[in-house]
Amino acid sequence: KAKGIGFVDCGVSGGVWGLENGYGLMCGGDAAHVEMVMPIFDALRPEGPRDEGFVHAGEVGSGHYVKMVHNGIEYGLMQAYAEGFELLLAKDTVKDVPGSFKAWTRGTVVRSWLLDLMVKALEEDHDLGQIRGYVNDSGEGRWTVEEGIAHAVPMPVITASLFARFSSRQDDSPQMKAVAALRNQFGGHAVTKAGESGVLTDH
Repeated sequence: KAKGIGFVDCGVSGGVWGLENGYGLMCGGDAAHVEMVMPIFDALRPEGPRDEGFVHAGEVGSGHYVKMVHNGIEYGLMQAYAEGFELLLAKDTVKDVPGSFKAWTRGTVVRSWLLDLMVKALEEDHDLGQIRGYVNDSGEGRWTVEEGIAHAVPMPVITASLFARFSSRQDDSPQMKAVAALRNQFGGHAVTKAGESGVLTDH
């Protein structure tokens, strides 16, 4: 600062399609410094009004904070689509799961770019049978949950979606083994032996 050097941070969203569609930009810094680099942001952000696809969120660091929350929300949205996908697959009267998702892309309240990408994935692999159900997390969901705890902000959806990713990495969940054992102990419910396939036996 003594040498007249400023700092502007900018969180970016747009993924691999940003080159075609433009990037959502979330920046933080002194207003004069942000204005100085606006030609760069204008070149990168989506076409249209400046406040659609760009925000000067506040002080230095606030841009990446907004991006972190964006990614936490993304975790929750993806988990909701995923749970709906599994339920549609499980229902024997539903014969066209990819078509069901595609029908939601026009006029419904759940339409989004993530939904469009889900449709694209299902068009390439109608039951996602070519993909293993193992999901990493790159950190933003964890940080969002940690910030929720720090500020006493309840975040049940984002937290649950993060934990669902942890579950996806377990070939045989120790937690679910414990639940199965307890159900067997108190109610005599059947347990599935290691190596056997599970069958729905109770209500």
